[in-house]
Amino acid sequence: MTSKDKTALLIVAHGSTVNPDSSTPTLAHAAEIRRRRIFADVGCAFWKEEPSLRDALFLFDPESIREVFVVPNFISEGYFTQTVVPRELELNGPITERSNGQTWKYCEPVGNHPMMTELLLRRAREIAPDIPESDTTLLIVAHGTDLNENSATAAKREAEKIRACGKYATVLNVYMEEPPLVSDWRKLTDTPNVVVVPFFISDGLHSYEDIPVLLGIANGRSRTGSGAARGEVFRNNPYKIDNPEIIGAREGLRSRSLFYAPSIGTDPGFADIIIEQALNAKS
Repeated sequence: MTSKDKTALLIVAHGSTVNPDSSTPTLAHAAEIRRRRIFADVGCAFWKEEPSLRDALFLFDPESIREVFVVPNFISEGYFTQTVVPRELELNGPITERSNGQTWKYCEPVGNHPMMTELLLRRAREIAPDIPESDTTLLIVAHGTDLNENSATAAKREAEKIRACGKYATVLNVYMEEPPLVSDWRKLTDTPNVVVVPFFISDGLHSYEDIPVLLGIANGRSRTGSGAARGEVFRNNPYKIDNPEIIGAREGLRSRSLFYAPSIGTDPGFADIIIEQALNAKS
């Protein structure tokens, strides 16, 4: 293994041309990892922002950096991790030997790491610290649709792992665009408390507005404005939801508390996962 003073970490992510908050978590995780001085250099590259994935080919001086670990900051395996990133970075497998003498090692995406389960549990506890988990449903929300099949699978996997812990009354994976739908949360749940964690890398229109509208805690009228203003949706917990329907065994349940979290990818613990994925590729 090359000594750490000759290694670099490259974090790759999707980015966005319309949402300036898309790259914020990735840049923050990179800054934290840089602060720890584990690698000689830490860089970021994006599919839809600068620096681009193609630019990343020239980020690290081959004289001083001999080994580059590429960690995809994506929730799951899929088109971008399996096709776009390898193509743009000219990777030909887990290990690519460059003509300049550098070795590039392609790591697993962050969403594959076992620590993801603990991060989801921690995020749920952080936004609803004083409520009994035995009276609480945890909803993990992903996008869904055939175009994003792997992210739906990843959400289902995490829900199953958390369900096996036996902490919450119910744990469900729900989706924006395929059943079970997050918009049906009232029918799907019968607990007095509901905690919702978006299973996304960054906060954007999905987490700021689309999911809140589907949950019934926003009206969808504020598609413009600063990230800080849009982020108010995360700071108004708990939402008191009137519930006139009779719901199964909870016949007396007339009002419920809903707690809505920022996307899981904004958790500072992602820096630890990124490091772990790189270290796993070193052996």
